[in-house]
Amino acid sequence: METTDRKKRRGVLSTTQRGVRMTAGQRRAWDEHWSELGSKLEDLPAGPTDLVRWFGREAPTVLEIGSGMGEGTAQLAVAAPEVNHIAAEVYTAGLGQLMMLAEKYDLENLRLLQGDAIAFLTDHVAPAGLDGVRIYFPDPWPKKKHHKRRLVAPAFIALVASRLRPGGTLHLATDWAHYADQMLAVCDAEPTLRNQYDGWAPRPEWRPVTKFESRAQAEGREVRDLIYVKRSGS
Repeated sequence: METTDRKKRRGVLSTTQRGVRMTAGQRRAWDEHWSELGSKLEDLPAGPTDLVRWFGREAPTVLEIGSGMGEGTAQLAVAAPEVNHIAAEVYTAGLGQLMMLAEKYDLENLRLLQGDAIAFLTDHVAPAGLDGVRIYFPDPWPKKKHHKRRLVAPAFIALVASRLRPGGTLHLATDWAHYADQMLAVCDAEPTLRNQYDGWAPRPEWRPVTKFESRAQAEGREVRDLIYVKRSGS
């Protein structure tokens, strides 16, 4: 049975559940690699996850919330083999596709989490347990009546900040101008975070351009990045 706290958290989810149909290749990758690379939220032991045991090594760990089809996630993991990458997503086909990419690039520094990242952060990540959190192109919920469903809100950013070590980074990107303004206001108001730039960050060359971002640019939507650092002593 769900706890009262878990029920309260269901109002805003880190990612939106979509169709679960997988291609034959995604299903094969799931069947062959899920037991090694993935875990469902409900299958995690109670308490903070032992990241050293999960990855088989001690290394800086970054959580990506909403990895989609995984093309950018895989490229980031390839480019930074010294970093442990956790991809949190609810979309089964996306996780299957990411496992195909992990197989293609022989990635050993990538783990997949199926489930709500808010619950993962709340129940399974120790305070100061992460070196970075990435939130790229979260659902913008563009209709005004749906803005309350947006992920980036004060309570959520406070939670993320509490799970970052001092010096850890929070990197956000969106192609929706109104949401970008909301992200900036919310993150600037979090006292334990410091904006690395005076407002928007220049687009990092190391952040891969995905098909999603290319489509947004083709449709005339400007992509904005924000990069925050966890303050020392907080």
